[in-house]
Amino acid sequence: MENLEDIYNLLFSARKLERDQGMNHLKEYLSKSSIETIHSVEKIILNRLSTSESGWESKHGALLGAKSIIMHLKGNNLDENTLSFLQNVYERSLGFLTDNEVRIRLAAGEVLGSLCYLKGPEVYNQCKDYLLQLIKENMERDVMDISDASDVFSSDAEGDANEPPKGQRVRRLSSDAAQIFHDTAGWKCLETSMKCLQFMVDGCGENFKPFITNEFLDLLFKTLSHTNRFVRETGYYVLASLVGCGTSCKDNAYNAFAAENFGHQISVQLGIGLSDNWSQVRLASSECARKFLLSFESEEEREVFFSTLLPKMCLNRYYIADGVRIYSQESWRRIVKENGRMFVKKYIDNFVQHYISQTKADNHAVREAACACIAELASKIDHEATKPYVSQLLQTLIECFCDDSWPVRDAACLACGNFVLCFPNESKVVLEKLYPLFFTNLKDGIPSVRQGAAGALANVVKAYGVEAYLTIKPQVLEGLKGVKDQPSESEKYSALDKGPATFGVVKRLRDNDMELHTNQQMYSCGSLAPKMGRGGGCSDHKFRKPSEPWELADGCVHLVAELSQINELTSHICEIIPLLHEAASFKHYTHHVCLLESLCKQLPNLCKGIGKRHFKQFLEMFLEDIFYSLTCENILTSSAASQCLTLLSNMLGPNILRARIENLNPGYLKLMETSMMVDP
Repeated sequence: MENLEDIYNLLFSARKLERDQGMNHLKEYLSKSSIETIHSVEKIILNRLSTSESGWESKHGALLGAKSIIMHLKGNNLDENTLSFLQNVYERSLGFLTDNEVRIRLAAGEVLGSLCYLKGPEVYNQCKDYLLQLIKENMERDVMDISDASDVFSSDAEGDANEPPKGQRVRRLSSDAAQIFHDTAGWKCLETSMKCLQFMVDGCGENFKPFITNEFLDLLFKTLSHTNRFVRETGYYVLASLVGCGTSCKDNAYNAFAAENFGHQISVQLGIGLSDNWSQVRLASSECARKFLLSFESEEEREVFFSTLLPKMCLNRYYIADGVRIYSQESWRRIVKENGRMFVKKYIDNFVQHYISQTKADNHAVREAACACIAELASKIDHEATKPYVSQLLQTLIECFCDDSWPVRDAACLACGNFVLCFPNESKVVLEKLYPLFFTNLKDGIPSVRQGAAGALANVVKAYGVEAYLTIKPQVLEGLKGVKDQPSESEKYSALDKGPATFGVVKRLRDNDMELHTNQQMYSCGSLAPKMGRGGGCSDHKFRKPSEPWELADGCVHLVAELSQINELTSHICEIIPLLHEAASFKHYTHHVCLLESLCKQLPNLCKGIGKRHFKQFLEMFLEDIFYSLTCENILTSSAASQCLTLLSNMLGPNILRARIENLNPGYLKLMETSMMVDP
């Protein structure tokens, strides 16, 4: 764009998109302009910054323009006019750090960062006292600051007898209305002042190292433990920038964050952030941790901090938030490379203690991830290293088995199955406690929980053989025969809410009482779910609906399929297979299609487990169930039946399957051909 007036119209527009376009056009224009033209642009920018009548959008555009000019000046000789411009911009930007508009404050911080990039650390040195004081002053505020909280507190909350007196600070774990506001809302100009600090650190680069002192770090560490999650998140991004400049050293220069300097202090703070209840804070600290560890050139320097950081990073590989999980997995690969198991074994005590502590976290996603990591200790780490901790870990998993959140129960169930399989002798002492828990999960209302219980019970049989099977067999027989007692219309949740579970916890009807949800602590979706009584006492399981007979039968279908993969049980499984057909033959209740879906999914696995020779004798009894499922209106059941036919055709041979179907009902052949044509 050649016309400077058009650039100004865009740059000072009321629309952000146009201001961004104006900044890009200004960059192009400056690259082709003479020094005189640049001086004229500087005057226009200063005029906009100095005029109080212009709106915040115009000032925002002027700050963007000022940053573009400053970045353009890098490497050029600065004359008196330009130096005067830079000084004026510096003064205006400092003033804008406390502006009412957050976008002005952020843009002012970027300008100050660009000034550091242009002129070096002298800019920061000139304003550091003011900037750090701004952070200190806004670190806390009055709980009853009505000007900030007037749109959050209700009139009812104002008259609360438990309301703290004006001026009193609130502890972080408080759940009153004021703390809700503090935990989630913006915190005056504290966050933007810290962003300004981050921009200035980035601008100074490694020249910022002389300013890294104990006093500076103490202030930064206070922000990392701040009650407001946005402040903590920003604090870790500042720390990441600080790590970048503090560890960048040439020719064996001073490394501020080496172990003998501030390294251990930083690693402790990173460990706290990696365990934060908010996903955004975990991600920010994850980025900082990776940057910190990869900044060291030698493996010896890096490994000093492994005992503190690796357990947290390892657990975050299973965290529910995609960003945290994927980033942590990549960090793990880049930092430990192929030596992950070796480092876990080396620092096994640190890993075990961290995992156990995380099973007691308020965040259900953290508890679930901890159970998954405990399962890894059994299946992936050298058994001799894990053996001393088996009893402690099993007791922890049993407590998680009683969690109100079904994903935690599921993860604990799978982990217990892994431990029994890998440590059968050590697990015998808790087997009497585990069987009832496994059986409870086998009839759980959540399908994946039932499948997990089936896999865990199969591991128990693999560990202890026929003896364990004979313990499980009565439950299987009872479950498959009990479908006949299934009511035709059952309450999906009886005394519980009819809606879907949230955070893996089913709601009770009384939970819709508005008084239970007024002025209570808030939680981030998918991040900080309520603890909901982790269990471990007589009051556990209080949020689960009563099991239906068909649900236990469904779990038994999965269990029989899992047990069929154990060769020594083939004859025992063949005795039970007719009961699978008998259970599937009852179609008087609404959810019979769900049981049929599971049956169709597991029949190919059953065939693979007991072998084709044994399975052929039962094939015809299941064909009616398969074709009933194929023609039903439930798309999931119909799809499962179609895939079942395709897999059985591949296993038994297409001609054998066609002959059996034709012998049963020739009309089914056309249905089979049609379904196999559309089956992906």
